[in-house]
Amino acid sequence: MMDDKVVPELTVDDKIVTELTIPEDVAKALLVVSNSSSLEKALEKLIELAKEAGGRLDLSSKNVVTTVLQLCQSLSSISYRHLLLLSLKVLRNLCAGEIRNQNEFLQQRGVVIVVDVITSIGLTPDPDRAIIQIGLQLLGNYSVDGAERQCDVWYQLFTHKFLKIARVRSREICDPLCMVIYTCCDGTDELLMDLCSEQGLPILIEILRTASAVGLKEEWLKLLLAKIWIEASYFSSIFSKLHSYPSVENNGGVTSVADQFVIEQPYLLSILSEILNERVEHIVVSHDFASSIFGILKSAAVVVDFSTRGKSGLPVGSAPIDVLGYSLTILRDICASDHTTSSKEESSKDVVDLLVSSGLIEFLLDLLRDLEPPTTIRKAMKQDQIKEGTVSSSFRCCPYQGFRGDIVAILGNCAYRRRHVQDEIRDKNGILLLLQQCVIDEDNPFLREWGIWCVRNLLEGNAENQGVVADLELQETVDVPELVGLGLRVEVDPATRRTKLVNVP
Repeated sequence: MMDDKVVPELTVDDKIVTELTIPEDVAKALLVVSNSSSLEKALEKLIELAKEAGGRLDLSSKNVVTTVLQLCQSLSSISYRHLLLLSLKVLRNLCAGEIRNQNEFLQQRGVVIVVDVITSIGLTPDPDRAIIQIGLQLLGNYSVDGAERQCDVWYQLFTHKFLKIARVRSREICDPLCMVIYTCCDGTDELLMDLCSEQGLPILIEILRTASAVGLKEEWLKLLLAKIWIEASYFSSIFSKLHSYPSVENNGGVTSVADQFVIEQPYLLSILSEILNERVEHIVVSHDFASSIFGILKSAAVVVDFSTRGKSGLPVGSAPIDVLGYSLTILRDICASDHTTSSKEESSKDVVDLLVSSGLIEFLLDLLRDLEPPTTIRKAMKQDQIKEGTVSSSFRCCPYQGFRGDIVAILGNCAYRRRHVQDEIRDKNGILLLLQQCVIDEDNPFLREWGIWCVRNLLEGNAENQGVVADLELQETVDVPELVGLGLRVEVDPATRRTKLVNVP
């Protein structure tokens, strides 16, 4: 009687494995379909064939998915890791955009098999990052654009397995994990609600903690964060709950939850700022997100120490300052264009108008008014008025380079073709203050450009604002060359010693 098992001799990790027993039909099928002489070579050839759409289609008619899944079940020991990794790569490539292979994977309960591999071999005390990475990439390819497949993956991993994977501090794992979660939630509101619930929150926290630790800012992370925090209305509750999860610093110490901000918060804001800056015309910004960012800005402004002049741009390494700065850059980009809103209920009010009605203009003018003058003006003033490197009791310093410019940019963006914003700035005595920003400032790159942009938007189509500029009275003045192009010059009030700009007669 012929034995129904075959014992191939294979080279795995430079060792000869002679005790690997797999079903004869599985080995034979893979050797035949790949025209190979060994199982290892067969898998390597199938990986290459499945990289092309035509190869994936051809292999879909030969039950390769089923065969490789059976092989995976036979390779249940870490001793066969190399063959298992090759098998996962074959399946990953086969399920990339080929519906027939995806359906076969579904019918053969492939998710159960792959998740078992990830948890039993990958998630060990010393995690096998490659096994987890390829397994997640496979599940991500499989779940794209299919509600049944999305739920198939989701309910095998949510919540505990997702959480275990998210706790592996690895760039190579965090990115495909974000891919799996994003593809599952994309178009499936129920799963998105699961993720943003009390049960799903720890998963997001661990993803942010890992991303912050390894410096991950890849596309799948950005897509996931944009969906949850910018377009949906989950940002406010989740951001505030980050306080409930103590942060681990690089030295192993734990940041007190009593601190105003934890390190994951500025990191999250920095990524969201990048997303908005890159896709400002395509992102749908919810009212909740915009209002939350403004609230965070106001909270950070209370905590930040303005007594020391910042020596670098963002990030500076101080959580409160970085939260302050990234909140400003996010608001700058939100206000840079006419965004559509995320729901019909919000469509009656533009997101910029919502911010303006919430007091954004007055808040920013107050921030700007309390700052020391730009460097060009400071140098033009007498040395006994302001000493370089020291702080006057009546002035604040820019906590990071670019702070003043970010404020002026938001005001300029808000004023663009919005008459009510132009009028509010005039009514709050902001025109002279903003004219003062049309200078070069060593601590704020592009301040002059932002200042000119802001003043132009303030004056465009507004006769009253134009009249305010035209009626500036001359007092004791000093010349500033950068203002010549605008027909302006610096003026120092002899009583208050504060500066302003006036028209050159």
